[in-house]
Amino acid sequence: MKARRETDFAYQAVYRYLTRLMAGCSPDESIRLPSLRQLAERLNVSISTIQCAYSLLEKEGRVYSVAKSGYFARAVTSAPSPDDGRDLLETVYVSARWPGMKVLSGDEPASIQPLDSPLLVLERELLRQYPRPSQWLAPPCGEQQLRAAVAARYTTSHRQCWHADDVYVGADLRGVLEILIAVLDLKHATLVVESPCDWVILRLLQSAQVQVIELPLQAAGGLDAQRLEDLLKTRSVALILLSSGLSMPRGSQVPADNRQSIARLLARHGTWVLENDCYSELDEGLDRLRLRDLLDPDRLLVFSCFEKFIGAEAPYGYLLSRQWRTELQRHFLLRSFRLSPIRQKAIARLYDSGRIDQHLESLRRRLREHRTPMVELLRERLGESLQVVEPQGGATLWVRARRPVDMRDVFRRLLKQQVVIAPGELFSLQGLHAQNLRLSPLGLDARDAWGTVGLLADALRLAPLR
Repeated sequence: MKARRETDFAYQAVYRYLTRLMAGCSPDESIRLPSLRQLAERLNVSISTIQCAYSLLEKEGRVYSVAKSGYFARAVTSAPSPDDGRDLLETVYVSARWPGMKVLSGDEPASIQPLDSPLLVLERELLRQYPRPSQWLAPPCGEQQLRAAVAARYTTSHRQCWHADDVYVGADLRGVLEILIAVLDLKHATLVVESPCDWVILRLLQSAQVQVIELPLQAAGGLDAQRLEDLLKTRSVALILLSSGLSMPRGSQVPADNRQSIARLLARHGTWVLENDCYSELDEGLDRLRLRDLLDPDRLLVFSCFEKFIGAEAPYGYLLSRQWRTELQRHFLLRSFRLSPIRQKAIARLYDSGRIDQHLESLRRRLREHRTPMVELLRERLGESLQVVEPQGGATLWVRARRPVDMRDVFRRLLKQQVVIAPGELFSLQGLHAQNLRLSPLGLDARDAWGTVGLLADALRLAPLR
């Protein structure tokens, strides 16, 4: 059993364990960490595996060793301040990585149950079968096996069918979207974007000088079809960005009738659609139609990534497109993403073997088991202060203050209590969602959740009105 765990890169599990252990330490004093032997016995791995994890943390400057005394978590003299001149998003990022912080701002659904171990086992098996290819010989748009597996996953009928040549795999989602913006020449073009929208996507569009018009989701989760039609009639809209199924960070589904009316509207106007499919694998309504099932695939682009449901060992982003094949291939070739061919083949095998579906069934269940108690706790303790959108999948909760409080003040108060939240304004470029928060229950046990919700209640009560 021990040999198998080490084959599965057990040092990474030890590394994650130590990271969580240090997160509970006081950031202003050095804390002695368990010895190599203590951890080896506790985690049932070899001393060399523990040493490997400690060495990695030492290189990162997070721990240090003292001869004949062991390892210590490095003390941090001061925590980040919300008033230090940083951009709000930068403050969230920096704070979330600070030792001792309780992070309620993240969105890493696969962290609760990553597929790292089986993925790396497959990779080792493949390394024995395939010679290490030269990077110059690597396919610029991704390994054929992985592209074929993704294409098969998205094919649902003779009309909604995709082929390996329609799939483009890049090092990460951001890189793939940057190529798409360049190929479509979207600089200064107008995009209609479903709102709230992931801040990574919004900032990328902003940096590319794309003109973004935000179309807010309604209370029931649908889009205002009349407002969208007015935009399509009065503005030169190059593209509309919509969720495939699960709209994050709300965690809600667009109602079926609304989705169909939007699809008919887009078809009448011949509008190109860019579908965000990053979260559809986490949607608990498996029998629901995706947006792409209602659209002309020849006027459709789809993007997604593996990391949200496989884990950090699969950071690749991908794009599906039937058009612009020559331009996309050229840009991917010029970008020269350095992707591991063996890792891509291993991901393809997870698909082909059905292991992905088994994993997703379990992951969705575990995410629901973590979300439900937090929803109940928030409604019990903060029902008069917060309205909670019941999520239909994913790892986060979308809440709204019932009175117009200054949510930045709430953020600052919680940061002083070493709690990091994600204010709703991060999910808009136009000042929308200022009364909302995205919260993540992952990484909190029952005691932490109770105490953290209490701190949130105090911050909401003390925050001034807008």
